[in-house]
Amino acid sequence: MKVGVIVFPGSNCDRDMHHVLTDVFDLKAEFFWHEKNLPKNIDAVVLPGGFSYGDRLRAGVIAAHSPIISDVKKMAEKGIPILGVCNGFQILVESGLLPGVLLKNESLNFMCEWTNLIVKNNKTPFTNKLKINQKIPIPIANGEGRYFVDEKNLAKLKKNNQIVFSYENRVNGSISQIAGVSNSDGNVVGMMPHPERAAEKEINQIDHKPSSMIFESLIETLGAKKK
Repeated sequence: MKVGVIVFPGSNCDRDMHHVLTDVFDLKAEFFWHEKNLPKNIDAVVLPGGFSYGDRLRAGVIAAHSPIISDVKKMAEKGIPILGVCNGFQILVESGLLPGVLLKNESLNFMCEWTNLIVKNNKTPFTNKLKINQKIPIPIANGEGRYFVDEKNLAKLKKNNQIVFSYENRVNGSISQIAGVSNSDGNVVGMMPHPERAAEKEINQIDHKPSSMIFESLIETLGAKKK
């Protein structure tokens, strides 16, 4: 099972993600520079956190026009699991692969702290081993993490079960406290908090198991596809 980790100018969580995928969960992960193409034998794609292009213009908007994104879109259409974390979430939104926008936090400050997520959809490739309303202790690290859609599209997200994670408390002003969403098919998921920073007990003294299940869910999904 091969997972592609896409690297943009300014990515700073790519090595963290690669470490967790390979050293913790024994997946075969490989870095792919944003100007390259993705090979056809990729089983899943991760867009890691960071500050692609220094967040110039708007977080994720320049990276969304990188050459590799056309391959990501093709893979999304084929149902391949795609995960965007923090800046990766911003890129997926800006590229049109996920609905909504990500705005500056309500406080207008960069936020780096532990928070709790609540699972709202356990039918995605990244949540199938989690339970509905399960709590996940996980850190956030963003300046533009406030998720927003208008009321019409919020109703659509709820109807289609596209809200994947919500914050337990009001963290950054996100509408309906949304922390992660999926596309309508459920194979593309974006989330602002960092599961790769919470999946090991050495750095998550609260409870690393729920974050681990995000990656274990992917492993189960890929294993099922291989059968």
